[in-house]
Order: sequence, then C-alpha cells, then structure tokens
Amino acid sequence: MKASQQHRGVALYHQPVQQIDRCGFQILENSMYPDTGSQGNNLSFQNYKDDKEQFFTLDSSPATAFLTCDSPSAISGLSNRSPFSPQGSHSCFSDQHHSSGNNYGSPISGCSIIVDDDFKSKLREMEVSLLGPDSDIVDSHFCSHRSGMARWSHSQIAETIPKLNLKNVLIDCARAISETEFDNAISLMEVLGQMVSVSGEPMQRLGAYMLEGLRARLEGSGSSIYKTLKCEVPTSSQLMSYMSVLYRICPYWRFAYLSANVVIREALENEPRIHIIDFQIAQGSQWIPLIQDLACQPGGPPRIRITGVDDTQSKHARGGGLQIVGKRLSELAASCNVPFEFNAAAMCGSEVELHNLRIQPGEAIAVNFPYVLHHMPDESVSTENHRDRLLRLVKSLSPKVMTLVEQESNTNTSPFYSRFVEMVDYYTAMFESIDVARPRDDKERISAEMHCVARDIVNMVACEGAERVERHELFGKWRSRLVMDGFTPYPLSPKVTEAIRVLLKEYHGNFRIQEANGALYLSWMQRAMATSSAWR
Repeated sequence: MKASQQHRGVALYHQPVQQIDRCGFQILENSMYPDTGSQGNNLSFQNYKDDKEQFFTLDSSPATAFLTCDSPSAISGLSNRSPFSPQGSHSCFSDQHHSSGNNYGSPISGCSIIVDDDFKSKLREMEVSLLGPDSDIVDSHFCSHRSGMARWSHSQIAETIPKLNLKNVLIDCARAISETEFDNAISLMEVLGQMVSVSGEPMQRLGAYMLEGLRARLEGSGSSIYKTLKCEVPTSSQLMSYMSVLYRICPYWRFAYLSANVVIREALENEPRIHIIDFQIAQGSQWIPLIQDLACQPGGPPRIRITGVDDTQSKHARGGGLQIVGKRLSELAASCNVPFEFNAAAMCGSEVELHNLRIQPGEAIAVNFPYVLHHMPDESVSTENHRDRLLRLVKSLSPKVMTLVEQESNTNTSPFYSRFVEMVDYYTAMFESIDVARPRDDKERISAEMHCVARDIVNMVACEGAERVERHELFGKWRSRLVMDGFTPYPLSPKVTEAIRVLLKEYHGNFRIQEANGALYLSWMQRAMATSSAWR
C-alpha cells in the first residue's frame, strides 16, 4: 500500500489532543495505523474542557522490565509492550517449572532452543556477515569466527532475492527451526537479512522483527536483541511520544474504551454507589468522559470509587506511581461535583486478591479488562492458573457487568510453527494498516514500531513457558473459558455498535465493525483484529 496523506491526530472519545502531559506509554500490541479523517462527533459523553491539562490514553510499563526466569533471556523484556499491551507484563509466577504447553521440544522456562557454543558462534558470524563487522549492533567478539562460516556469496543472494517471496521465506525458516534443521535455518536467515527493512513495505517491516525473533530463538538467548533492534531504554517522554503516534492513528484503544464505557454506563444507570475495577488503569483516561457524563445524571451523580490495578513497573512510563492517576481523577471529579474515591492496587494483575479490591457493601460493581487478560498465565503456563483464578474472583463479586477487550489471535498454546504462521497473517494485516497512515520513512513510526510492536513479536517468536507473556486467544476460547467460570453473556445494546461506527468514521475506510456471537469485532479489511464483549 502507498504511504498515507496528511492526517489529523485523534484523541480519546472524540477529544482533540491539545496537550499530552506526563503520560507514560506502553505497547499495546499490535497497533494499527489508519488514516484519520473528519472531526469526531460527540456521543453520550461530554468533551473534557480543562485547558490546563489534557489526559491522554494508554500508558504502560517501562521498557526495562524483565520477567524472572531460569534462562538469561532479554526477550521477555522486549515483549512487555505493544499497541495492545500498554502495561508491563502481568505474568507473575510462583511455579515456573510446570508448563503443559511446552510439549514441542522447548525448555520450560526460556527460549525454545538451547545450543552449544559452536552453534552460537556460527549464529554470531552470520550476524556479522549481515550487519558488518563495524556495526555497533554486534559485539566485537562476534567477528573472531567469521572466516569459518559457510554462506552464500553476495552475488548468489543478489541473484536469488528478487525471485523469492518474503512471506514464504519467513515461514520456511520457521519450519526449518521447528524441525531442527539449523544449517538450513541459518542460510535462510542470511537471505532474509537482505530482504527485510524497517522502512520498507509492510511485509519487509514485519519481516525485520520476525527475523530478530527467529535469531533469538535459535541462539537461545536474548542478550543481543536490544542491540540488534537498537532498543535503548526510552525515557518517559520518549515512551509518551511513541505511544502518542500509535494512539493518534490507531483505533484500538478508543475502540476498547468507548465500547466498554457505553456498556458500563448502561449497566450502572441510576445506581447511587458504583465501584469500577480497572485491571489496566493506565492514565485513567478511559474514565474521564464517564465521570463527566455521570455528573449530569438526572437526580444527581452517584458516589464513584475506582480501583486501578497497575504493575509498579509502569512508574517509568507514567513518570510516577498510581497516585498520579488518583490525583488527576480526583481533581476532575471535584470539578464536576462528583463524590469520588480512588483505590490504588499497585501490583501485577496476577497477584490481585480480594482484600486488594476493598469491596464495600451496597456497591454496584463493574470490572474492566482492556487488552490485559491475555497476560495472565493460564493452566498451560503455571499450575496456579492465574487466568481462571482471577476470573473466578471477579465472578464472586457479582458484578453488574464485566467488559473484556482482546486481540483476535490464537497464540496461547499453539506450537511454535503454527503460532508463527498465525502471527504472519495477523501482523501482516496490522502492518498494512500502519502503511496507509504514515510514510514508510517516517522516523516516528519506525521508533514506535521498534519500541512497541517489535517487542511483542520477538516475545512470541523467541520465547516459551513463563518467558512468553503474549498469549492471545480467539474469542471462541475466551467465551468457553468464561462460561466454565460461571459467566453469562451481557447483551450489547445497539448504542454500543452505533458509537463504534461513529468512531471509525475518523479512521481509514478499511477498518470495519461487525457484531457476531455476542461480541463486537473490529477488523482490518477481512481480518478480525480485536473483539469487545460484556459478561455478568
């Protein structure tokens, strides 16, 4: 696809972004970059008028976060953010050595293949041949074995590459790794290194990051990935800048926030005391329009309590702890004459227990899971199965509604090769949507993809067991799990669909919305990318 035309920034809930103040970012997945178009129309939520401070969206945990694991891999640290994953990993394990999902030849607590020193040397030689001995990406000691590596000549590569299909070569390389054909895999990686580019076509950009994941998987160590991706630790302001780029041109977070808010507003209508439990509080931006709307409720506003669950590692991205979110929301509520209380649960989502939520008698409860539940390890990762434990905890609260937004992808328990093929399909659609929103040589886009999207990709390709924190499920699997845990679907009203249809008018026409199976599906062309559903 061609690079996009000029575009306007789009803010949460149809608010123009006038200022981004100290907002931390994370990667939330897999974000998409559509063209933005007309000014947004007001829905049921009022615009936030405060000129002194504008609340932004997403936030996240720092890029420096590493999961604890047995193998010295930095890959899990790379994977903590993506356009869909604004928060640091919520995977917390007390038992990392029981993984029923690791039945395809990978170590339980690390990347999939551990190789000997000779094999690592060959891989290092390959990187030198691709990147050059003077590159600051490769450690100097990589160069010492270069002369002994058998590889294609540059003339052979130059003659062959124009005839090759990049997608097919990526998949062939993944197949070679899954079948332990390591020499073949190394040769294919050398070819791939000449085909990919972070400023090229969508498939070339995706290929660049998938190739890094393949290299890390073969080497069994993520020690060189930060260098290869040039992922120096971003400052808080840099993270804010990267995520602001994603947010302005990507509808995913607005889709999540808006669809959940419409459902929650309807479910809590006329309740005198409400308690919202947000397992991905980020900056608290989602609740600004809801508080404003409830302030105008006939008969007066309810008493509102919001519990924000947030990994303490998010301090780096946000520029501080949850007290920042509590202060902002409290000041907003006071300006609207809304009785308000903020409860900070500064911990990994998997660690949340009942007492952390400070439930009070007589509260009408709503629970929000925006692109976060897939980070909770399930039975395939840990015998503790935090995913179901947390869902059963929520069910015990008898909430009026629970909202769930997740990526529509199957990467949780799939074996490596199947997962890789699924990722190629999913992320091709995502990178194509990015391509219509920003020029291919746009430095902001390159930085955002590198520090955000690349992290998730490398994690899913290179890691297994507790280190692989990106574990997406299809909606059908989420539905089965929720039903087994005692939930029943909460019907979505036409207002939800209509609100999202109005929202998508601001984005590229290839973004589409459809209601099916009790959920809203957000798609790029024919590929479903995310779903929003409600439960009780």
